[in-house]
Amino acid sequence: MSLSTANVIAEPYHFTLGTAPLLISIPHAGTQLTPEVASGLSDAALPLSDTDWHIPQLYDFARSLGASILVGQYSRFVIDLNRPADDKPLYTTATTGLYPETLFDGRETFKPGMTPADTQRQQYLDQIWQPYHQKIQSELARMKQESGYALLFDAHSIASVIPRLFDGRLPDLNLGTNSGASCSPALSEILDRTCQQQTRFSHVLNGRFKGGYITRAYGQPDRDIHAVQLELAQVNYMEEIEPFSYSPDKAAELQVLLRQLLEGMVDWGTDRYKQGAG
Repeated sequence: MSLSTANVIAEPYHFTLGTAPLLISIPHAGTQLTPEVASGLSDAALPLSDTDWHIPQLYDFARSLGASILVGQYSRFVIDLNRPADDKPLYTTATTGLYPETLFDGRETFKPGMTPADTQRQQYLDQIWQPYHQKIQSELARMKQESGYALLFDAHSIASVIPRLFDGRLPDLNLGTNSGASCSPALSEILDRTCQQQTRFSHVLNGRFKGGYITRAYGQPDRDIHAVQLELAQVNYMEEIEPFSYSPDKAAELQVLLRQLLEGMVDWGTDRYKQGAG
């Protein structure tokens, strides 16, 4: 099937400009599908269960902190914005790729013979993946020019129990700093300590989820760009079964801790860089 101008992707992301040197990236909350992906999805994939449901709503409070917010509009079943363009694996354990062929639970994403053509997937790379990453790059550059540094928070969520990906139930909060390479150790320590100071939610630092491509590619603390990924267990703010309903009461409790984490990042950046530390 040849590509036509009717299939040109006009809005691959939604962006809200803030005032602080903090960018929140939300790559996996999108549910839009291209026609060829929509027609090819297997029955197992149709509920879009691998979506990071309701993450923009959960982090809506961050606008009051001055954060800029970048949200991918297309489903990861079209293209995964948190994988490298060359699709090299990020983990030695089970995972999914740039163009997911299987669901998190191992079932097939597409009906037999219905995967998008290479030419279509190249379009997704050019018109969805590239613009999203160009926006990350331009925003981090703007923040660094204006403030001398930039903070990137990559926001994710996942079902709390997926045997194919991890054993048992996932900790509630899974902080990832690429094993310490994507941000200052002092910032990582603040975030870890913030989680330790409460008892409602379990947490781990650089456990099963150490950070995907976005965290690894853009976290460059030696250049004053600090990146952190947070993978949340969805059970703490929503129902993990279809129709994947948002749970306002549970979410409100979680948002208290999320606010503390983001405020900790902003305060750390302000304190560190106003003192002229590099």
